[in-house]
Amino acid sequence: MERDFNQQVQSKQSTLMMARMIKDPFARLNLDREVLTVSQLNGRARVLLEDVFSNIWVEGEISNLARPASGHIYFTLKDSGAQVRCALFRNNAARVRQALKDGLAVKVRGKVSLFEGRGDYQLILDTVEPAGDGALRLAFDALKEKLSAEGLFSAERKVPLPAHPQRIGIISSPTGAVIRDIISVFRRRAPQVELTLIPTAVQGREATAQIVRALKLADARGFDALILARGGGSLEDLWCFNEEAVARAVDACVTPIVSAVGHETDVSISDFVADVRAPTPSAAAELLAPDANDLQRQVDSLHRRLVMRMRDRLMRERLRLDGLTRRLRHPGERLRQQAQRLDDLDMRMRRAFERSLNTRRERLIRLETRLAAQHPGRQLALLRQRLDSLAECLPRAMREGLKARRLALQSQMQTLHVVSPLATLGRGYSILLDERGNAIRSAEQTHNGQRLKARLGEGELQVRVEDNHLTPVTLSLLD
Repeated sequence: MERDFNQQVQSKQSTLMMARMIKDPFARLNLDREVLTVSQLNGRARVLLEDVFSNIWVEGEISNLARPASGHIYFTLKDSGAQVRCALFRNNAARVRQALKDGLAVKVRGKVSLFEGRGDYQLILDTVEPAGDGALRLAFDALKEKLSAEGLFSAERKVPLPAHPQRIGIISSPTGAVIRDIISVFRRRAPQVELTLIPTAVQGREATAQIVRALKLADARGFDALILARGGGSLEDLWCFNEEAVARAVDACVTPIVSAVGHETDVSISDFVADVRAPTPSAAAELLAPDANDLQRQVDSLHRRLVMRMRDRLMRERLRLDGLTRRLRHPGERLRQQAQRLDDLDMRMRRAFERSLNTRRERLIRLETRLAAQHPGRQLALLRQRLDSLAECLPRAMREGLKARRLALQSQMQTLHVVSPLATLGRGYSILLDERGNAIRSAEQTHNGQRLKARLGEGELQVRVEDNHLTPVTLSLLD
C-alpha cells in the first residue's frame, strides 16, 4: 500500500510539473541567476522545444525541396503568412510513399527542435502525408479543437493508473487478434489479474452507440481499470472512436481508462480524452500488467543506484569541503594577489598598446612609400622617357625595314629573271604558236602548209611549214 501511494504521489507530481512547464516553459531555467554560453542556450532551447512540442501535426506547402546524396530530405513548409524548415531523415524518408515536390500540400508529423550549430528552428519529421483528407479530417480537427477548448484533454482531468490492478475490463470486439494479444500479455506478465470482456462493435454504424453503452456498463461494474482497444485501420475504419459521443463517454468514466486504438501512428479523439494513450493494445496490457520480477529488479537497481549516488554525493561534498578549506585565505592576501594581477594587466596593456602603435607606424611608412611610388608625376616621367626612346627607335626601324624589303625585292627580281621565258628568248630561242595561240611542242602538232607565229626575244615572225618530216619521202634510185 505504501509503495502504491508513493507511486501515485510521484505520478501526480510529474503531472503537475509537466503542466507547470507547459504553462511557464522558462521557469526551470533560472535565467535570472545564470549566465549561459551560446551553446548552452541553444542546447536548453532545443530540449525545451522537444519537450513541449514532441509530437505535433503541421499542414502547409512544400518549397525549396532538397535531396542530398545522404538520403535525407530537407524542405521548407509554408503557408500564406509564415514558413518553417523541415528535416526528414533517411530512415523515415524511405517510408514516405508520396512523391514529394515543390508546391505539394502536405501534412507532416514530428517534433520541434533546434539545430544548435546555427540556431535554426526546425521540424524533425517522422511522417509526411498528402493534405486534404476531406470531411473526416476537417471534422476530426474541428471536434479536437472543440473538446480541447472545453478542457477534456487537460492533464488535470487525467487519473493515474493503478499500480497493481486486480480486475480489468476490456472494451473491444470479441473476435480478432486484439483480445488475444491482450490476454496473452496478461497471462505472461500478470496471470493473477481478472480480465472481463465487454463486447462491442468497433466499426460500422452501430459501433458508436455500442461503445458508449459498453463504457457506461464497464464503469458501473467497479473495475480497477479499463482498456478501450481496437486494431489498426484507415481513418474511416477508426472513425467511431472520433465521435463526440464516444469522447464524452470516455471523459465521464470514473474508472481509469487506457485508449489503445489502431497502430502506433494512428491517433483518435478517444486517445486525447482517455487517461493514458497506448500505441498498441499489447502496450496497453503491458501498462496495466507490470511484471513482478521486473518490479523487483527495478527496486534492486534503484536501491543500488541510491547507495551509489549517496556515496558519490558524500565523496563530492567531502572533496568540496577540503577544497574550500584549502582555498580559504586571509582577505589581505587576496587583495595583494588582486593588486599584483592588476599591475600585471597594466603592463600587458602598455606592451600591447606599444606593439599596436609600432605596427600601425610601420604600416603607415609602407603606405607612404607605396604612395610615393604611385605618384602621377613619376608615372608621367617614366612614360615620357619611354615615348622619347620609341621616337628615336622608330626612324631607325623604318630605315632597316625599307632596306630589308629592298634587298628582298632585288632578290625576287633576280629569281624571276632567271626563270622567266623572256630571258630564254633573249638567248636566241623562239616559241612557235598555232592559230589558237597554243605552243607547238612536237612536229606531230603541225602539218605541211600550216602557218605559225614565231615569238622571239624582240618581235614576232609569221612562218609557214614546208615539211614537218612526218611523211616518208621516196627517193628515186635513178637520181
